[in-house]
Amino acid sequence: MKRLVSILFLILSTQLLFGQQIPNMNFDSWSKRGVTWYPYAKGASESQKAWDSANPGLKPLGTNATMPEYKHVAVAGPGKAAAKLVSKKVLWAFLTGNLFTGSFARVVKLSGAEMYYGVPFHGRPKSISGYFHYIPGTINYAKAPYLAMKGKQDEGMIDVALYGWKKPLRFISTDGPSKPATEDPDLIGLATLVLDKSTDGYVPFEIKIDYRSNATPSYVFISVIASRLGEFFTGSGDTVLYVDEFRFNY
Repeated sequence: MKRLVSILFLILSTQLLFGQQIPNMNFDSWSKRGVTWYPYAKGASESQKAWDSANPGLKPLGTNATMPEYKHVAVAGPGKAAAKLVSKKVLWAFLTGNLFTGSFARVVKLSGAEMYYGVPFHGRPKSISGYFHYIPGTINYAKAPYLAMKGKQDEGMIDVALYGWKKPLRFISTDGPSKPATEDPDLIGLATLVLDKSTDGYVPFEIKIDYRSNATPSYVFISVIASRLGEFFTGSGDTVLYVDEFRFNY
């Protein structure tokens, strides 16, 4: 009992000192079931499974668009890893690597997916920081209304939104594009970084969170995507994005 109280006190003290973080923001923990990579450790509890990707929906294709990277990392050391997100064409589909806080539920109508966005979070950080290495290709796959994007440089995105939701947001991609965060009445804070330039290796970033109210968040939704128009099957089959060592700053 005393040991449990000590552990709880240590957790509370750490959160008060450094502010609330999300499990695996450093992207060191990964596991694999069959051909599919997951951004959390084997045997992780539900509360530790903060991140997911579209990888489970790619299982029938025998591929992944998001995977661990153990050699090319921003911070070297034993057990360190980064996340590698790639865009590519597989059979009939254009795929782009993504990471998001929440969970992938199921495939819908072959090319769509049901997902749940957001994980419980009650902090009010000033910003989010980390590292990224972006290698954008030239857009060679496009669908209406983005056909004019062909031949232009691909772009990626890191997006953070804090909400006052009562539960995760259910999203089905076949119902249409996701609603912009700014249109959600429960939005509390937002930070967005568009990746529009190639980088020579990892570069640090910090995005200030713009708060729309003084409310305390109940959920946070972080989205990282290699080709930001990938939701619309538009992007480059040569784009690669590495991300590492995310952190909320208070």
